[in-house]
Amino acid sequence: MTEQPDETTGAEAEPAQEPTAEAQPGALQKADLGKRIPAALIDGILAFVVGFIPFIGGIVAAAYWLLRDGLEIDFMDQRSIGKKVMKLRPVTLDGSPMDIMASVKRNWMFALGGVAQLLIYTIVGIILAIPLIFIAFLLGILELILVITDDEGRRMGDKIANTMVIEVDD
Repeated sequence: MTEQPDETTGAEAEPAQEPTAEAQPGALQKADLGKRIPAALIDGILAFVVGFIPFIGGIVAAAYWLLRDGLEIDFMDQRSIGKKVMKLRPVTLDGSPMDIMASVKRNWMFALGGVAQLLIYTIVGIILAIPLIFIAFLLGILELILVITDDEGRRMGDKIANTMVIEVDD
């Protein structure tokens, strides 16, 4: 690419920056469904079981869903336990590391189940938990459909957070 002089200063213009992965669809390889589904099941079972610890279980389950991909804990390595076991990693499309905010953006819909588990300990909570569980179930189905049908395997949470899940060696 030839550099053109800047008309206002007469200096040569800066060369164009390399496009980011976001500007190059398909630059990252999506993870295999045969790994993503078991990873999601592992995380779901963990959160479900923890959710039944009286009073604090729902909070812990919701927190796990929200923060799981951004926690800087050695054994998790900024990914959920299910992703760690299945050798998957959520990554941002611009190459920046996953952080807590990216994790919250990509996983908020899954935390609804943990909130519902917390609510079931009161009569009013049961009334509120039923529609919340239904909404969480519908969002989960939508997310699964998007993972299957999207060319890059990106679900709604990935699109909100500008992330995707890839396979890794560790």
